[in-house]
Amino acid sequence: MSPDSRHEPVLIPGTLPSQSRLKGVARHFIGLVLVGVLIGLACLPLNLVDRIQDQLYALMPTSAAEQWTWRGVGVALMPLGVMPLLLLLQRGPWNAGAGSGIPSTMNGLEDPSQLPRAMAAPGTVQRGILWSIATVAMLPLGREGPVVQFGAAVARSFHQRFRGWLPSLNERQIVAIGGGAGLAGGFNTPLLGAVFMLEELTAEYSIVTIWPALVVSVAAAGFSNIGGEPMFGLGVLNIASPEIEQLMLAFPIGIVCGLVGGLFNKGLVWLTGRLAPVVKTRPLQTGLWLGAGLTALALMSWGTSTSDGEALVRQLIAEGMPTPLSPQHDIITGIISIWITLVRVIGPMLALSPGVPGGLIDPSLTFGAVLGYTICAVAGISSQVGIGLGLAAGLSGATQLPLVSIVFAWRLAGDQQLFAGVVLAAVLAAYTGRLVCRDPVYHGLSKLQSAPRR
Repeated sequence: MSPDSRHEPVLIPGTLPSQSRLKGVARHFIGLVLVGVLIGLACLPLNLVDRIQDQLYALMPTSAAEQWTWRGVGVALMPLGVMPLLLLLQRGPWNAGAGSGIPSTMNGLEDPSQLPRAMAAPGTVQRGILWSIATVAMLPLGREGPVVQFGAAVARSFHQRFRGWLPSLNERQIVAIGGGAGLAGGFNTPLLGAVFMLEELTAEYSIVTIWPALVVSVAAAGFSNIGGEPMFGLGVLNIASPEIEQLMLAFPIGIVCGLVGGLFNKGLVWLTGRLAPVVKTRPLQTGLWLGAGLTALALMSWGTSTSDGEALVRQLIAEGMPTPLSPQHDIITGIISIWITLVRVIGPMLALSPGVPGGLIDPSLTFGAVLGYTICAVAGISSQVGIGLGLAAGLSGATQLPLVSIVFAWRLAGDQQLFAGVVLAAVLAAYTGRLVCRDPVYHGLSKLQSAPRR
């Protein structure tokens, strides 16, 4: 058998006798399901750790009208001790676990010679533990970095050991499929895995990868949240808005979220590049300064700057913006919303820039939702529409991935009824974000990681 023939798609009919072809298809399908199950089980511990944030966030006042408790202050102070610890571990024995996980995966897909190091088991486990420590300390970061890297590493490992089960996929394809499935497992969103693989990891459409990606992502999502996961993780937007109103709102929300997302992208990449040499030489001092900044933001924002932001979005959907006055005071609501947006942008930059494993999907969704809420509150329009459009626009502006953003927003908030507005807002935000920062954020970070070390 020639080397190239091993990578011919087994799912294409007519190349093998009928009975052999059916056995090959069945074997291939079982192999894909097994990969998905293993990825889901690998993501399960991270998902369980993530749930701790909801309990800790409940200790925060989250409103100027509420008083701080000693437990809440204790949670707000945790970054002071945890951030130096994380940077010391990353600088020393757990250096392989530093960073998001997505840039190293992308660099490995570009240069396969980097895959063995990027997908090595020690670094993968270290990244998961570092992220878990940061998450329990309520640092404002998401989890797509570790879960994408977990998925890619598990898929590659299975492919190396049982290549005969997946003869139609080469190493690069299975790593991309596994990375997308990790995202599906981390957020219980099967379609998201395939879309992320296509839009970010491979930038190409091929039936050879899209069909297997869907199978693996479904299996990963199914086994990554044992014990149950809400159908719509952030709640349901129960509002029917005319399409013309959605489209009109999509312009200000898409453009504003695109500007903020682009600035977040540019600021994060710039700060990461500036802090990299400082973290290497002075990890303890840098960790103390960054931890102090995160603690100050938490205390000045009633705790809303902490955690990945999902609890804040649930609060917006269920109760609206927490203010010391009645909801009718639109000016006060707008001022508080702008302040919370600001801390939700600065906080993740401080948490992610020193190389702490994590992600920016949840933070981007959060500041997008707050911005959308604010625009509608000031305009006197239902804030539920603003949240739905803002979720997609914030993520799209930061990542320049409109399809990923649309699918994610629909899955998290059940806002399919806002189809027209969400699509337009996401596309406008992606265009606007690209005007602010040419490189998408993951590409900018991967360039920093692959740059020659001084």
